[in-house]
Amino acid sequence: MIVDNLEMPYYAVVFSTIPSENTEGYIEAAQRMEILAKQQKGFLGIESARSKIGITVSYWQTLADITAWKNNIEHTAVRELGRDKWYKKYQLRISKVERAYGFEN
Repeated sequence: MIVDNLEMPYYAVVFSTIPSENTEGYIEAAQRMEILAKQQKGFLGIESARSKIGITVSYWQTLADITAWKNNIEHTAVRELGRDKWYKKYQLRISKVERAYGFEN
């Protein structure tokens, strides 16, 4: 699903990953994190694609909301599992979105 029609400005957290060979428990954890993120203050939406490179983009109202999500205890535990078990590499980028447009056929 593509998230659209968000009120600007807002923030995008882009999480790009290269998965390790060990993905046991990963899908379940990712699904749980999406459910948990949706319950957080300031959460606006999420888009994700996973293959040889995984990319998840979550959208937030404020930088403070992103920091609160980062510091969520359950999210912190899963992030540590990712470092130890699921990812060869990851990169996280936070951007302020001031303009957006799209197309739908």
